[in-house]
Amino acid sequence: QVQLVESGGGLVQPGGSLRLSCAASRFTFRSYWIYWVRQAPGKGLERISGINTGGGTLYTDSVKGRFTISRDNAENTVYLQMNSLKPEDTAVYHCAADRLFRPLASSQGDYDYWGQGTQVTVSS
Repeated sequence: QVQLVESGGGLVQPGGSLRLSCAASRFTFRSYWIYWVRQAPGKGLERISGINTGGGTLYTDSVKGRFTISRDNAENTVYLQMNSLKPEDTAVYHCAADRLFRPLASSQGDYDYWGQGTQVTVSS
């Protein structure tokens, strides 16, 4: 069974940092785009970052310059380094995998694989 397991979430003060991990298993990880998608309380899904098979990256404007996505194909893991965190970054953070770039993806079902998520809370 394919698995995407997120970890590294928690409670952090504004201005702080967290590093999320997404560990993948039972699929050809290196052949997939990996995305980070978050859902804030009472809001819809927001894709905030993605990394392709060659290491190319994308970010939504709200996290650009603060968040960094990276991947380790040897460890089948993608990371999201989050710096200068703000209260509006509070959300459940999911990783998702897809063979293709999905510019219009807006729901869990638009991706091949989906993780259960890790909670990030930014509060003083």
